[in-house]
Amino acid sequence: MQSADQQVSTPGFTLTITDRAAEEVQKFMAAEQVPAESAGLRVSVMPGGCSGFKYSLNIEERALEDDVVAEINSIRVFVDGFSMQYLNGVTVDYVTSMQGSGFTFHNPNATGGCGCGSSFTV
Repeated sequence: MQSADQQVSTPGFTLTITDRAAEEVQKFMAAEQVPAESAGLRVSVMPGGCSGFKYSLNIEERALEDDVVAEINSIRVFVDGFSMQYLNGVTVDYVTSMQGSGFTFHNPNATGGCGCGSSFTV
């Protein structure tokens, strides 16, 4: 059975975006009316949050000069050099539950986290 999720692998780096997450990103990109030929999803890690680092997802019109750009599950993805070290092996998903819906991150490298699910320690 083949996985529906798609990932990108560059030497020493793997990032997965599930089908559900890709569908939601495409909806956001359509709503933002960004240029399809250059726009993409920025996946990044920033200092902050209750556990030390927090994840960030943003729709952007174009990649920055030093970004790694990859096509994952029909989504153009931008990752900066700082974030790459913390996003290796991460799976981005979109879940819907009785508590609400939103993007989730599964990070096998995280040594801790918090209840919000968007903050982690390494």
